[in-house]
Amino acid sequence: MRLSPAFLVLSFLMSSAHAASSPAPQAVEITAGATTLHAQLYKPTGDGPFPTVIALHACGGLSNHSEAVLPRYRDWTDELLRAGNAVLWPDSFGSRELGPQCRVKETRVKARRERVADIVAARGWLLKQTWVARNRISLIGWANGASAVLWAVRPQNLAHKAQPDFRAAVAFYPDCRISAGLGWSARVPTLVLIGAKDDVSSPSACRQMVDGAQGRSALARIVVYPGAYHDFDRTNLPLHPSASNADAAVPDRGHLGSDADARADSQKQVAEWLAR
Repeated sequence: MRLSPAFLVLSFLMSSAHAASSPAPQAVEITAGATTLHAQLYKPTGDGPFPTVIALHACGGLSNHSEAVLPRYRDWTDELLRAGNAVLWPDSFGSRELGPQCRVKETRVKARRERVADIVAARGWLLKQTWVARNRISLIGWANGASAVLWAVRPQNLAHKAQPDFRAAVAFYPDCRISAGLGWSARVPTLVLIGAKDDVSSPSACRQMVDGAQGRSALARIVVYPGAYHDFDRTNLPLHPSASNADAAVPDRGHLGSDADARADSQKQVAEWLAR
């Protein structure tokens, strides 16, 4: 399915208008082992302390050649800022001089390894900032970033020296297949949001993962949206097969597309979950 020139122009204009209204982020650098982790920070007006969200981009990366934070993430940043949160976006790929990893067969940055290390480093940095509400640092991630969230909240990954722990976690359409087979559980309240027709990730594996964690985990909840596909929370993205173009920033299989009802409900779910 080819997107029409008119739609592409409209998307560009909407993106430009959104960029003009979004607050400018502050670039920060965080030491993560041998890596200097570049991140973009958005803060509400004032001195805080603010509840803060560490946000994890998907396999397409956080930025492109002209934008430090892509429109899909600025959109969610605006939602989180309106609720009074500061938002920190670590750039797991750009910090390692890598481009999109969606179609890379042997990825150098693993969700369960490097991206979890990025999360730990980001939290350690935040805990040193006077404007952060130390007991209200949460996680949110999309796709590959959501998979990193699932790994980061496992009891085995608790860093005792970096207390207090995360307040809550949200994972948009993660790949749950490995976690489901490993007997996943969470040490902090974790919400999974996924479309019933997601053929990039696996809603059935996510359901199995969450159901299997009951009774031996912190609160874990899954919301499966009927009729929704991968990337359902994006705006103005017509449903299309991801393999219909050679864009390295999208998966090489499945379908992508917005779902207005699922998007609106996910905004409500995220706001309520993070306000717990």
